[in-house]
Amino acid sequence: MNKFKPIRITNMWTEMKDYLFITLGLILYSFGWAGFLIPNKITTGGVTGISAIVYYATDIPIQNTYVLINIVLLIFALKILGWKFCVKTIYGIAVLYVLLWFFQRIIVDDQGQALSLVGDEPFMACIIGAALCGIGLGMAFTHNGSTGGTDIIAAIVNKYRDVTFGRMTMLCDICIISSSSFIPGYTIEKMAFGYCTLVVIGLCIDYVVNNARQSVQFLIFSKEYEKISDAIVFQAHRGVTLLDGTGWYSKNGVKVIVVLAKKRESTNIFRLVKAIDPNAFISQSAVIGVFGEGFDKIKVK
Repeated sequence: MNKFKPIRITNMWTEMKDYLFITLGLILYSFGWAGFLIPNKITTGGVTGISAIVYYATDIPIQNTYVLINIVLLIFALKILGWKFCVKTIYGIAVLYVLLWFFQRIIVDDQGQALSLVGDEPFMACIIGAALCGIGLGMAFTHNGSTGGTDIIAAIVNKYRDVTFGRMTMLCDICIISSSSFIPGYTIEKMAFGYCTLVVIGLCIDYVVNNARQSVQFLIFSKEYEKISDAIVFQAHRGVTLLDGTGWYSKNGVKVIVVLAKKRESTNIFRLVKAIDPNAFISQSAVIGVFGEGFDKIKVK
């Protein structure tokens, strides 16, 4: 029974870390909205974008519309995505509701109106606000979180098809930005800023998510292949495949260690190899995708 205690501690720490990074991501996201997009009346996709359009047209607070729409979407998400996803989604929705309310109360001018942190520079507000929103959403996605809305739709599609979050979100949100044309006095320039925001958010989401999931492949040549293999398996906790090779010049047999790992684990693997055999020959290359146990799930119909 004792040997299972570290597993429970690790899982608890993993969950705590997920909620921490989801919260940090939501802080960036809400700050991007309150400090850059809302003061310049720039919208984007998602339920937050719909809520912004409603706010610009009727002055109904963004967070109120945001919560009401997400309640409806969560009902559909429960069966498909399960309670584990929905618990973090509910957490994300609740935290974002509070953060949007909070930042809109503190980022104001002397008259209590929304204050743009870059002054009268709507294009800079568009780029900076979108980057903050994209990075924040990427952090939340990477740690199995969500802000609800079209994030739920993207998560459902991503569960069954190999479609990136950023691309799916972009496809879902184009019509939302287009609908801003129905707001009285809303200019084509504002709509163009909305499309720019959408692109930047999608690129930032993909960058953060793909960077966190990027994998690498090692080919390690060493006479100490047994020690190196044991170290990688039992200390780096990565699988090892041993191949038989032949040095063409020497015609001598050689063992080739093949390892697939996450990019963030590269430094640890290099350190293990160097400690055992400083003269080992190592080749490291990036791989487009690794699917299977310990990596991403295979997503085909």
